[in-house]
Amino acid sequence: MAFSGITALASDTLIDASPVDYLIVFIYFAFVLAIGWMASRRVSDSLDFFLSGRSLPAWVTGLAFISANLGAVEIMGMSANGAEFGLPTVHYFWIGAIPAMLFLGVVMMPFYYGSKVRSVPEFMLRRFGPGAHLVNSISFAVAQLLIAGVNLYLLGSIVHALLGWPLPVALLVAALIVLSYITLGGLKAAIYNEVLQFFVIVASLAPLTFIGLHKVGGWSGLMDKVAPEKGGATVDQQLNSWPGQALSGFDSPVVSVIGIVFGLGFVLSFGYWTTNFVEVQRAMASDSISSARKTPVIGAFPKMFVPFITIVPGMIAAVLVSEMAKLKAGGTVPGGSSGDGVTYNDALLFLMRDVLPNGLLGLAITGLLAAFMAGMAANISAFNTVFSYDLWGDYVVKGREDGYYLRIGRYATVAATVVAIFTASLAANFSNIMTYLQTLFGFFNAPLFATFILGMFWKRMTSTAGWVGLVSGTLSAVAVAFLSEDAFGSASTGVIPVSGQGAAFLAASTAFVVDVALSIAVSMVTQPKPASELVGLVYSETPVEQRTDEHEASYPWFRRTVPLAGLALGMVIVLNALF
Repeated sequence: MAFSGITALASDTLIDASPVDYLIVFIYFAFVLAIGWMASRRVSDSLDFFLSGRSLPAWVTGLAFISANLGAVEIMGMSANGAEFGLPTVHYFWIGAIPAMLFLGVVMMPFYYGSKVRSVPEFMLRRFGPGAHLVNSISFAVAQLLIAGVNLYLLGSIVHALLGWPLPVALLVAALIVLSYITLGGLKAAIYNEVLQFFVIVASLAPLTFIGLHKVGGWSGLMDKVAPEKGGATVDQQLNSWPGQALSGFDSPVVSVIGIVFGLGFVLSFGYWTTNFVEVQRAMASDSISSARKTPVIGAFPKMFVPFITIVPGMIAAVLVSEMAKLKAGGTVPGGSSGDGVTYNDALLFLMRDVLPNGLLGLAITGLLAAFMAGMAANISAFNTVFSYDLWGDYVVKGREDGYYLRIGRYATVAATVVAIFTASLAANFSNIMTYLQTLFGFFNAPLFATFILGMFWKRMTSTAGWVGLVSGTLSAVAVAFLSEDAFGSASTGVIPVSGQGAAFLAASTAFVVDVALSIAVSMVTQPKPASELVGLVYSETPVEQRTDEHEASYPWFRRTVPLAGLALGMVIVLNALF
């Protein structure tokens, strides 16, 4: 089996794990498989398999909502960003996540949940018809296979680097474990495992932050020891979150702020959190419209503190770990988790090696495995729903009994896992995994958000405009990526002098603007749906009582959606002011 850019390390390991570390990992895997087996006993139809029978309370779906996102992007990607860019990385959370999550809960979840759709593409079908539905279903399915490959690659490389297994073997073992509990128990198994994984991840990464800060002399000691990146972020840029030129790639402070607020905070963030079925699926599995609305709001509270167990350890690694310090100074260091040289993606692994004793090391290994399994499971469970309902059921074999689509969902789970083993090799070509992920989000999520938000608040938008906007937005983002310096690696031409994650921000912004402009133009010359067909799909045509839970007004404030969202927004504003 060939993996481009991946070389096995023979018998060498990055960290010397002891028997107690292996025991902790083994116990965790046993729990994961047991949860999958128990969940499988309650799967009787496709609604149970794909949406947990819409039976889960808000606190469960809220934690699963965050845990599903607490995979490769959060753990390795954000620690890599912390090592390379420093504090500006917090924008991915406090600007690029929390506002969109609150908007999803307060404004958009009533439409998803109230319409009883089984997926985001199915909502697109009802609003825009088969053209936009097919485009969205295919693009979403492709995106999930690519992103599942990212999680699987990092999962396999962690197992390889920490336990010494050959990388192809590590990939297969990791894939089989995730495949087992998703195939057995469907979304319910994924969600309950994600709740377990959330607590395991926090318990494993928090000691890394505390011990690391102690070794560098506390927060002030870390601030004093941060070093500039050769040819990149200065010390001042790393110690201040605004204006964030190191992260955005723009020299101008004003343009940098615009790029972060519009490109990341609006287009990429709202595009990801409000239309990505991986996240929305967790809220749709809840037991009421009130629980569905509170799901992303509850998730916002732990989300705003995740930077302290991901970004801060990355910054500490750049100070404490000799390999990371050499890399930041412009040197080339052999080894790393891939064996092809140390990259910023290795920051967390080297910090674990240098500061954690055995026992805690096993817990940290388990936390990383949990994170990547949660991310991959979320991608696979969302893929099997969209493939089974929105592609196979709508365009290949229609009108079969429920059991048939349940079987198709399980077959799709197996197929997606096999494909992810091969898409894992693509992630190896990026030294900072966040660059790859943000490029993908620009292609798939930004144009979907433009189409979705315009169609939800403008009843004049037509079905033709829906699919034209999606296709044109995606193509424009791909074009910008090719014209940038490195969004497509060596295939990029460098015509546009923007690189790294700034190129992803620009591609996403372009996709949004092109999508909106063409959607408006096409809508003005095509026939819209009658207002009677837009109830539950367009804000102005949907009665208030259909968008709210009649019982929620009687709940105490801490169980109501809007007060909770207001508290979360106030807390994140304070965090932005402090850092």
